[in-house]
Amino acid sequence: MEDFGVPVPGETTLVAAAFYAGLGQLNVFLVAIIAILGAVLGDNIGFCIGKYGGHPLVEKFGKYIFLTPERINKAEVFFKKRGSKIVVIARFIEGLRQANGIIAGLSEMPWLKFLIFNTIGAIAWVAVWVSVGYFGGSNIETFLHYQLYFSLACLALLIIFIARYIIKRKRTVPKN
Repeated sequence: MEDFGVPVPGETTLVAAAFYAGLGQLNVFLVAIIAILGAVLGDNIGFCIGKYGGHPLVEKFGKYIFLTPERINKAEVFFKKRGSKIVVIARFIEGLRQANGIIAGLSEMPWLKFLIFNTIGAIAWVAVWVSVGYFGGSNIETFLHYQLYFSLACLALLIIFIARYIIKRKRTVPKN
């Protein structure tokens, strides 16, 4: 549900399931397979919402997940240039993960291309969080401490990426 715009704690649920697997309560491979399938399916539902519901649907309900018309337009332009990379990277960024499929559908990314890069991103995302949860086992306090550092590192990378894009864009825009 998280991957087609509904703000639910998908990452937290995945880590919790991996912790249980680390404690021997669940099968870690089954947790990973179900998570990958859920992530790919959820993003494909989002893709269909964006592609077939289009702007009217997203503009009507997007405000509930902070997708304003201005943000949608900016995201579409960005997606058309770097869609494949964004589909993979967005999986690791809260907020983008929820809107990823919707914006890919709106920007008319070819479905097969979306499916391939979405699956790559889902596998990487699940592998990271299942590994952290599984190997973290019962030591949840240590895990939460490092999860904060990982999240901050991802946020820093996003800020650097956006700043680089803005600076590059300002250099290429002709001055009147």
